[in-house]
Amino acid sequence: MRQEYQVKAGQEQRIDRYLTEVCDGLSRSYLQKLLKAGEVFVNDAAVKANYKTSAGDRIALELPEPEEAEITAREMPLDIVYEDEDVILINKPKGMVVHPAAGHMDDTLVNGLMAHCQGQLSGINGVMRPGIVHRIDRDTTGLLIVCKNDTAHASIAEQLKEHTITRRYQAIVCGVLKENEGTVDAPIGRHPADRKKMCAYAKNGRRAVTHYKVLERFARYTYVECRLETGRTHQIRVHMASIHHPVLGDTVYGPEKCPFDLEGQTLHAGVLGFKHPRTGEYMEFCAPLPEYFSSLLEKLRKIN
Repeated sequence: MRQEYQVKAGQEQRIDRYLTEVCDGLSRSYLQKLLKAGEVFVNDAAVKANYKTSAGDRIALELPEPEEAEITAREMPLDIVYEDEDVILINKPKGMVVHPAAGHMDDTLVNGLMAHCQGQLSGINGVMRPGIVHRIDRDTTGLLIVCKNDTAHASIAEQLKEHTITRRYQAIVCGVLKENEGTVDAPIGRHPADRKKMCAYAKNGRRAVTHYKVLERFARYTYVECRLETGRTHQIRVHMASIHHPVLGDTVYGPEKCPFDLEGQTLHAGVLGFKHPRTGEYMEFCAPLPEYFSSLLEKLRKIN
């Protein structure tokens, strides 16, 4: 499979960095392997990672045809909030990965869905992500919508694109917010130094908007609700950290040490609303706070 690009004025840089910016879905390490294998060509000549691009360069990548992975259907308990012939809503627990990836090939939500739905899931996002239209992080809990057919998938994806889906999260953030509500409007993109992280105001970042309001204040923390207008990777975590109020327990974007015994960030997808892909009826669902979250709130109230 061949992918082609042309370098524009102002994009001149090392080819490995250029490709990392323009190749969506391909990791930097994978691109390095292609360069080392001689599968990257500039003006029909193979080049190495240190090649400096020039405006007008024609770049071609020869990608090996992807091998279809066999996803194992695995019976597991699923907290099903709603289900019909088109969609299924899951209240995802903390620690569960949404779809198979390195290190998690048979213990993900998708593995459980394959068993529950007997393979009847949309195929638009490929064999590794059947039914998946949007994701929430492994250590984020709460509501996730999964589509059983391509028609439903296309409808929900369009609603996500048009920002008409309601998504409200509860979070505990570090520090005490002074204002009762606010908006973070800051583009999000890959961190320039750490490709596993995202950052606000990134070069070539995509527009991202998070609205937040205070639900309760404590001595050193604030309980907030965040409403997503857009849905970028790690959006709430990145945006709250960008205004110096990282999500409690988030060791990626916040302090490495946490005074509480937590597994990842205190973030819960509590409300999800959408127009049903078949009927057009608006439906809204709520998932209660997980036990660890509500217990932590009680603890914070006692020490307030």
